[in-house]
Amino acid sequence: MKILFTIPIILLVSLCFGQLPPDTEIYLFDLKVKKKQIELSNPINITNRKGYDNQPFFHPDESLIYFSSANEDGRTDIRMYNYQTGETGSITTTPEREYSPTITPDKKFISCIIQRDDGAQDLGQYPIKGGQAEILINNLVVGYHAWIDSDQLVLFVLGQPNSLRIYSIKDHKDRKIAEQIGRSLHRIPGTNSISFVDKQSTDWLIKRVNPQNDRIETLVPTLPNREDLAWTADGKIIMSDGEKLFFIQPGKDQIWKIANFPFEFRGITRIAINQKGDKLALVVNE
Repeated sequence: MKILFTIPIILLVSLCFGQLPPDTEIYLFDLKVKKKQIELSNPINITNRKGYDNQPFFHPDESLIYFSSANEDGRTDIRMYNYQTGETGSITTTPEREYSPTITPDKKFISCIIQRDDGAQDLGQYPIKGGQAEILINNLVVGYHAWIDSDQLVLFVLGQPNSLRIYSIKDHKDRKIAEQIGRSLHRIPGTNSISFVDKQSTDWLIKRVNPQNDRIETLVPTLPNREDLAWTADGKIIMSDGEKLFFIQPGKDQIWKIANFPFEFRGITRIAINQKGDKLALVVNE
């Protein structure tokens, strides 16, 4: 497989210039989602090296996970892991820092944030088969993004405070939807709505926004002081308290339930689920 391009999207909040990113690993599990239980099995450390490996994103059709990986100088590039073959490959090797690979709706590009040494954070996209980056947004400091459709994205924009915005690629315009949000943005399976974490009060809330009318609806409270989550295809939300996994189905469940997760990990943060719904990736502390 020939791979040559660059993929980014960042969370500059925790990665300051001159600081090395934290040492983390990515584990891949088999996932079974049942009506009343979620089960994980067969953990595989897909990075298994010293240093920062984070922000996993599954290809929607292929057996690939893309992730951000730092070298000894703390500069991040995008790598990929093929969980059918067990092969790992480099996607980018650039002087910039690249984070959070995301496949575009047409599956032809990998969109991302490119963090530059002058402090800029551009949202760009690279042809998935190789080529130069096209800059999509360079007038906002974007921390995270998720695609709504081929034209619209929902953005976490850094500022005082951080804000949630919807941006049109065609019109080059954005509108502010909410403030004091968390970093976890997800298109809710089977809908065009986007979930986000509202951090305006002591008790954080998972909310969803309808991009057609900007209507915001509260779904459920987060686990205490946790903001990373993932959605299953049947509408369950998975979160972690740092060591265990929990799930809840908005509209049906009143409390978070503990998943069948018989493993010992510490510092669990980001969670990703593949579109088929049979694989789950976790970021953990080394």
